Formats: sequence, structure tokens, C-alpha cells
Amino acid sequence: MHPALLQADGLDLKAFTLPTFQVVPAGKAFFHIRETSTGRVRGFRTDHNQACALARSLAARA
Repeated sequence: MHPALLQADGLDLKAFTLPTFQVVPAGKAFFHIRETSTGRVRGFRTDHNQACALARSLAARA
């Protein structure tokens, strides 16, 4: 058996799930926060770090 298959037994399945929200470039210095399950835009920011923070906070509320 392959060593990677032996190690996969102890992994958490959450490590293999897609993120709930994605930060997507939507223009020059503009980012959409898109829900991955529906494709709907749930917010927007002009700063990438702020967009990532909003995506994390939306994911925590979901």
C-alpha cells in the first residue's frame, strides 16, 4: 500500500472541503466576496486584506 494512503487515515475531512467564500478580483483594486455554493456575490471591498477579512467573517457566521 502507498505511504500516502496509510497517512490519510488520521486526516480531518474539513481539510478537503472547499472554502465557503472566495475573494475574486473584479476590476482594478476591487474584489468581490463570492459564495462558492451559489456563485452569488455577498460583498465587495477595494482592499484585498479587507476582502479576505470579510470572507472569513461571513464564513464564521454561516
